[in-house]
Amino acid sequence: MHTDEKILACVDQSRFADYVADYAAWAAQRMNAPLEFLHILSRHPEIATGVDHSGAIGIGAQETLLTELSNQDETRSRDARERGRLFLNRLRERATAAGVPSPDIRQRHGALEETLVEQEDGVRLFVLGRRGTAAETTQRDLGRNVERMVRALHRPILTVTEGFKEPQRVMVAFDGSAATRQGVEMVAASPLFQGLTVHLLMSGKARGDARKQLDWARQRLESAGFDAPAWLIPGDAESVIAQTVIAQDIDLLIMGAYAHSPLRTLLFGSKTTDLLRSARIPTLLMR
Repeated sequence: MHTDEKILACVDQSRFADYVADYAAWAAQRMNAPLEFLHILSRHPEIATGVDHSGAIGIGAQETLLTELSNQDETRSRDARERGRLFLNRLRERATAAGVPSPDIRQRHGALEETLVEQEDGVRLFVLGRRGTAAETTQRDLGRNVERMVRALHRPILTVTEGFKEPQRVMVAFDGSAATRQGVEMVAASPLFQGLTVHLLMSGKARGDARKQLDWARQRLESAGFDAPAWLIPGDAESVIAQTVIAQDIDLLIMGAYAHSPLRTLLFGSKTTDLLRSARIPTLLMR
């Protein structure tokens, strides 16, 4: 990986932004990478003015009304940019206080998914909240953007939960797939995990080569200098992982994500989404 590849923290103006900032600052320092906070402004905010224009039908009224609405849109856009600037400056100060040198901030108009895909080539790690403004309002336990973002992007994505705790004990949900083998290689090579205990857990349906696959993962991590306890526990993967996270006091979970198509997810559900809901700790997702 190149040293100029940044950590990109995607934030909205919710209370969860502080936790995104804290984990992004932690990752940036451990990886010795530049940190940027990105705030997306909607091009078409659905904001009602509360003013009834239905009676404006006199001579010249249409032109006057269009001018008035245009001025209102410009005022709202200017106010949104200023609120965003103050919000980003506060997060920048928070990251600086945590030890990050010169974090960058940026606002962009547009759609979240399209903007992040455009940025992907220069990004080493995305950090985003598992919930945001919409989820805070509706009390959903998983924000609506998470699956969409993970499916659209190909860089690792750290999805964070409420609160910050510096990770000390990491667990890889390993299944022998290409994604999780790649995850083991990434952990072995990344400074993000140096000095941390990295647990390996293999669960789910029984398979004949499970022990061989798990031994490969453990040996790969141990050869990189990690303490890597490994478990092979049969049973429902979601339940086993959630229970092991609690039993082993795991601070961060690493797993592959959304291996099936959106149509299959619609018909049969998604193990990734289920795990994100049951394992309430920061989770690093890999495609």
